[in-house]
Amino acid sequence: MLDDQAMAEQWIIRVQGKEYGPADVETLREWKTEGRLLPGNEARRADSDLWATAADIPNLFDVGEAVATSARWPTQPPLPAPRSLAQILAETLRIYRKGFPQFFGLALIAAVFGLGMLLLSLAAWPVFVAGIQILTAELSAGREASLFKLFPHILKFWPRVAMLCIFVYGVFFLLTVFGFGIAIMIIAGGSSLLVPFLALALLGVQVWMFGRFFVNVLFWQQFAVLENAGVVESLSQSRNLARSGRDLPWFQRPLWRGVLIASIWCAFVLVLQIGAEWHTIQQYFHELSTTQDPQALLQKITESQRAHGFDLFSFSLNVLQRILQPLLGIAFVVLYFDSKAASRMDSSHREIDTSA
Repeated sequence: MLDDQAMAEQWIIRVQGKEYGPADVETLREWKTEGRLLPGNEARRADSDLWATAADIPNLFDVGEAVATSARWPTQPPLPAPRSLAQILAETLRIYRKGFPQFFGLALIAAVFGLGMLLLSLAAWPVFVAGIQILTAELSAGREASLFKLFPHILKFWPRVAMLCIFVYGVFFLLTVFGFGIAIMIIAGGSSLLVPFLALALLGVQVWMFGRFFVNVLFWQQFAVLENAGVVESLSQSRNLARSGRDLPWFQRPLWRGVLIASIWCAFVLVLQIGAEWHTIQQYFHELSTTQDPQALLQKITESQRAHGFDLFSFSLNVLQRILQPLLGIAFVVLYFDSKAASRMDSSHREIDTSA
């Protein structure tokens, strides 16, 4: 039993007919800070039956704070009684049903904004592709290149480049899905000996299709923009130029130079990605060596990432990748000019040899 002095310092709080306490003033301050105790809540001393309000408790609320807190919106239900999971779900559905128009409006705004950003990103990509070709050609010729002045000219190529982007990237996407399908086939095959051999055969076909298509579209961007060629003509001329130079050493042919440039860029991006995720990779291998339970491993890695917070180094590497992204397009434009010049010289030499 508390003595009279201690009881005098204890308070009972009543919210929606349910009493909480006794609690001292320090505990009440914590409840107030958490938003669980409002000035208008009923309160009484533990040794008294007379109810007042929490605003009347000495040294808890001042007048200005009590008014501001009472007028605050939205307010959090103070001192909620503990609920079961079923009650939490029921309350969730009740609130959702009551505020369905508002919640639906918020969801619609988020969906429209997300879709708009996706469409804007997709729409901007053909502009980026065409802009790389034109700016590189202008600077390669020694002319001044103002993005503001060239932008109307860049926009003229949007429909053609957009159509080619849908076709080229769509085919690459389907080939990638085909590869994932092979992996799923191997996993689902179990102990069957036929499945791995069939999967390897399909993988060989997939690699052949991927490589062949890569050759055919090696210079599609350049022909579509710099040569003002149509969709079909761009792909046809791209294939012919990529396969030219067969009389040259293999490392001087346009095809292998293109493969080397793309490989260098992919390796560079891979290094940046590994650098950006280095902390996560280290944490993964550390936890993998100390934790055997997969669920516990995933939980530890997730908690570690949350504790790590914002990583300036990872953010800087991602920004660096975006800044340097035009390098790949510029390299292929330069390779295109070089390959065209070599192809013309080769044609001239053949004409001279034929006339001789």
